[in-house]
Amino acid sequence: MFAVVKEKRFIPIAAAEEPASSACSEAEAFALMVLGDSMAPEFVEGDIVIIEPEGLAVDGSYVLAQTDGEWIFRQLAKVGLCWELRPLNPAYPAAVIPDLACVKGVIIQKSKPGRRKASKRYVD
Repeated sequence: MFAVVKEKRFIPIAAAEEPASSACSEAEAFALMVLGDSMAPEFVEGDIVIIEPEGLAVDGSYVLAQTDGEWIFRQLAKVGLCWELRPLNPAYPAAVIPDLACVKGVIIQKSKPGRRKASKRYVD
């Protein structure tokens, strides 16, 4: 019989005071799960969206933005000289923004958890 030796692996965890590792770039795409119904019917609770932090935000793009200290997922719309962050669900209000400084990323894809074929791309 052979003895099985399990090797212990340690995963370093940085304290909040320490700077983040340079191994990850702030420009790397990341995924989030949709919560709530403000973007229904196109995006429903539980959908996974892929966000490109350096994506090109244009009129009609789905974006992740930070406004009034809150992170929101909305559709970007050009209105005259200003911009709006519009929900797809009419039960929620739109937010007027003067410029695109609050936009932190563009949604490039969505998928349903566990369903590889149930995905949709928003950017070519």
